[in-house]
Amino acid sequence: MRIEKAKGIGFCYGVRRAIEILEKVARERGSVATLGAPVHNRAVLQRLAAAGVTVAEDIDSLKGSTVAIGAHGVTRAVQAQVKAGFANVIDTTCPFVHRAQVAARRLSEAGFYVVIYGEADHPEVKGILGWTNGQGIATLDEGWLATVKPTPRRLGVLSQTTQMPAYFAGFVKKLIDAAFGKDSELRVIDTICHDIRARQAAASALASRVDLMLVVGGHGSANSNHLAQLCSTVTETHLVENAREIRPEWFGDSKRIGVTSGASTPEHAIEEVLKRLESLG
Repeated sequence: MRIEKAKGIGFCYGVRRAIEILEKVARERGSVATLGAPVHNRAVLQRLAAAGVTVAEDIDSLKGSTVAIGAHGVTRAVQAQVKAGFANVIDTTCPFVHRAQVAARRLSEAGFYVVIYGEADHPEVKGILGWTNGQGIATLDEGWLATVKPTPRRLGVLSQTTQMPAYFAGFVKKLIDAAFGKDSELRVIDTICHDIRARQAAASALASRVDLMLVVGGHGSANSNHLAQLCSTVTETHLVENAREIRPEWFGDSKRIGVTSGASTPEHAIEEVLKRLESLG
């Protein structure tokens, strides 16, 4: 059995940056509490907990003088509330997520109704939507437009940073077909993360030349699920959080196995999966 690892896997820049900041602050100050999970990977959260990083589900649960905003970011209102309530606030928002927040704010201030192509209940998307001053919506379905009367004449469109570019482009095209008419204006800003875009391209290319793909990542991770969805359109694909989830019966007569990972997957989890595959081979 031949095993091939995709290019550019392991932590993305935003996740690596957030982890390094949190671990450094925890070492220097003894502990730090984050508002919400800083990343969506259980192994990483366990590593951070061992270093003194705790997770608070809401502002009322935040304890201590030093608190942090996670890589997914928060709404404008929550950011202001945290900064007003705590003396030391560490912001680990991913730079690509911050770029999307700024784009959403500028669009709403310019009079655009902001449409975010993304999962409405995802923390990143909720945070971006919170920068639109109440003039926006998060959705994966262009059909919502038919329910809005009158139809907004000026639409600003951006994407959750981990969405698939081809799907985003298709969404925009449908919006143009549905909403582009006399005196209307549509402004589209590409806010998909460069790292995620390259990771998806590498995974898709690998999936096209193997018999089976494994995506190593948290089951609650949006970008890991998007990778699995993308690869599954090409070949049989399984999302596993760790090596223990691998099932020998998946492989059958498969000779070529591809491995990629989500952006918050630690290197040791990938190595354990590779070792498990080698033992099966």
